[in-house]
Amino acid sequence: MNKPDSIPSDAPIPLSRRWFLGALAGGAAATAKGAPAPPPRSNPYEYKVDHLFKTDPKHLLYDTQTTFKIPVPNGRRVAVGPDDQIWITAGKKLLIFSLRLEKVREIEVLDVIRAVAADSDGRAFLAVKDHVEVFDTTGRRLEPWNIPDANTWFTGIAVAEKDVFAADARNRVVLRYDKSGRLLGRLGEKDPSRKIPGLVVPSPFLDVEVAPDGLLRITNPGQHKVETYNFEGELLGAWGKTSMGVEGFCGCCNPINIALLPDGRCITCEKGIPRVKRYSPKGEFEGVVLGPENFPEGLRTGAVLNKWDGSMAGLDAAADRQGRVLVLDQASNTLSIMTPRKTGAST
Repeated sequence: MNKPDSIPSDAPIPLSRRWFLGALAGGAAATAKGAPAPPPRSNPYEYKVDHLFKTDPKHLLYDTQTTFKIPVPNGRRVAVGPDDQIWITAGKKLLIFSLRLEKVREIEVLDVIRAVAADSDGRAFLAVKDHVEVFDTTGRRLEPWNIPDANTWFTGIAVAEKDVFAADARNRVVLRYDKSGRLLGRLGEKDPSRKIPGLVVPSPFLDVEVAPDGLLRITNPGQHKVETYNFEGELLGAWGKTSMGVEGFCGCCNPINIALLPDGRCITCEKGIPRVKRYSPKGEFEGVVLGPENFPEGLRTGAVLNKWDGSMAGLDAAADRQGRVLVLDQASNTLSIMTPRKTGAST
């Protein structure tokens, strides 16, 4: 095979290693003879996304009050307990901190904690991959709940006055329990008779929250939506749109996690383009809590610490009664406490 002097414009991609080395040798010889080197070849399919990783200042709604290094590795989820205590899961541990970020209690289980919620009495409801663990206010372990399905993969949990809701990403359903662990119902499954299109969950990210209006907010990440359900499983509404712009959601499955402010506004967390945003109770984009420029480069790939199985998702958030937003960054293992700006984007 003769070595080409330059790479032809219609060469197939990818090229073979032998062809590629021959092209390099031919090009080097031509350059040595005084001929100009061929211009670099552009990719006609390249999509420029650099601008998406910088937030327009007009969209910023919050300032950082403090950033806290989580004292054990693999911080994953954050929740707010009674008296605005800060609950952080890290690996197999639940760490409970006071408002001053002083550790109050530590609980350890036998598996990675994938979601956490607290009830008004201070009991801890911990979702591991295939069941729920419950602990009383002293840290004593209560009877674990029965495994509902061998394929269960819990990724979210929320607690109401009498009910507990656990999001099962693998089975694309939210399970409703009473506080003793008795299964009461299933929400979000496809049901044409009830006009429920079903949850689309391409990867292990499915979240659920109980809103101040007494209804549920459930993510439908494959559809880039947040849906509203009552406890009986009726779909009452949905919002969200697919968009590369800051006002929407992009990628295979976003938002990955949500949190709710006391007035019903929704905080969303995204992977791929890592960002935390705020929406009105009706789903209208209001602005950004933290943008991509605030997070490590590793979060931009969606493969945080190579935890493909969903034990690490990238970002999580919670909101306290003061209106602050707590953002957990799994790549840097830190918690940022964000306070609303008095000026800036509309609130």
